[in-house]
Amino acid sequence: MSNSYQSLLSPWAILSIIGIYFVVLIVISNITGKNSDNSRFFLAGRNAPWILVAIGMIGASLSGVTFISVPGKVGAGGANKSFSYLQFVIGNLVGYFIIAKVLLPLYYRHNLTSIYGYLEKRLGFSAYKTGATFFLISRGIGSALRLYLAAIVLHNFCTAPLGMPFAVTVFLTIGLIYLYTAKGGVNTILYTDVLLTTCMLSALIMCIVMISKSMGAGFGDMIANVAHSEYSQVFFFSDGWADPNNFFKQFLSGALISIVMTGLDQDLMQKNLTCRTLKDAQKNVFTFCINFFIVNIVFLTLGAALYLYAAQKGIPVPGRSDEFFPMMAMQYLGITVCILFFVGLIASTYASADSALTALTTSICVDFLDIEKKSRTERENKKLRTWVHLSISVVLFLLIMAFYYINDSAVIDLVFKVAGLTYGPLLGLFAFGIFTRYVPDNKWVPWICIFCPLLTWWLDANSGWLLGGFKFGFLTLALNGLLIFTGLRLVSHKKIAEPV
Repeated sequence: MSNSYQSLLSPWAILSIIGIYFVVLIVISNITGKNSDNSRFFLAGRNAPWILVAIGMIGASLSGVTFISVPGKVGAGGANKSFSYLQFVIGNLVGYFIIAKVLLPLYYRHNLTSIYGYLEKRLGFSAYKTGATFFLISRGIGSALRLYLAAIVLHNFCTAPLGMPFAVTVFLTIGLIYLYTAKGGVNTILYTDVLLTTCMLSALIMCIVMISKSMGAGFGDMIANVAHSEYSQVFFFSDGWADPNNFFKQFLSGALISIVMTGLDQDLMQKNLTCRTLKDAQKNVFTFCINFFIVNIVFLTLGAALYLYAAQKGIPVPGRSDEFFPMMAMQYLGITVCILFFVGLIASTYASADSALTALTTSICVDFLDIEKKSRTERENKKLRTWVHLSISVVLFLLIMAFYYINDSAVIDLVFKVAGLTYGPLLGLFAFGIFTRYVPDNKWVPWICIFCPLLTWWLDANSGWLLGGFKFGFLTLALNGLLIFTGLRLVSHKKIAEPV
């Protein structure tokens, strides 16, 4: 992100907002983290109110990247222009329905802490470790990149003007997350994410209200203006599969992405497993779906409102759509919107980052250090968990600094794309376990899960001449999963008697 924009707020004012925000989070952490054992750290004692989980899931499923990018895409042309992103969201809802009806019953039936424990029960030890490893790679790189983008914004407008190096910005960012998650884990995050989600949504709605006032219109008038503007088109059918906004392409991508990046992701499923019963977890998912759809409409409405305001005032639109919302908030819409922008950015970033840190800790402790299987005292387990939590924080710090020193958007996009490809093995492994009764030869599983993403990458890069101009886009996930499913079937020679 460019550092040429000047904020209406002073760096000390921004730092004060962040400081107050985190004081509240740490107070919540101290209350909810008292006497937190592993059961409460990993799954909140499996006693969380479902409505609490449903609200917190909104913030956890979004990120600072979403907060900045989605509004800017509305008027930028290309992929996700206008309200076409809602096609993707509708696909998400179908995916969430499958999660509630297929995956959650599976996880609850096996009483899992880590969802990758299912792979061990169904496909074997090697498949289990392979799946957990790919989760660590995907979530680790993805979380580091999202935190990096948020840290860049905070650095450019807050800590850099105060003379602090970027490393200090990142250290403070990671350190504050560690402070309020180290004690209570998921038990704390359930409550802090409700606060973070509330702050993010309040910031979005208030931004629309303030833009309406600046344009001399009421809130209802602004909504009507957006609905009748060129930005309000939702469905795109006319240009076929070559169009990145094609309905079927976006819809299928949305369904697959939500199944894999939510239903097969320890981070987001860990919150669902905190509910008392399967029925509560399913109620949580269905409630979350309604809220998620509404929130994305608010994001898109904000984007359209920003473009209408820029057109009315003759404000030049930056070349990069990701810079549009920050530029408008920090330069043109007044102090109140500037404050709301930073509150929303912090809330959306940390709501996804805190749960990711806890999920990574859970996966390493349960899937690789066998914290539930080996006989240790509670004190020993707590010490082990604390060291793992701290180590992951250090790794995230190092990854963010690596992105900073690479300082090449093409390379960073490539790394993020590689991380996305690693979700394909999870799709293939779980699909094979659920929809067949075959058991693969475990010695081949890791090699199949390494080779197939590489083959997918090559096919995607060369699809132009192989498939007459067709581009896979997000559908690389489906291709990746299908290749792995096929590979597992080729090395399977025995069947189980009953479904697991």
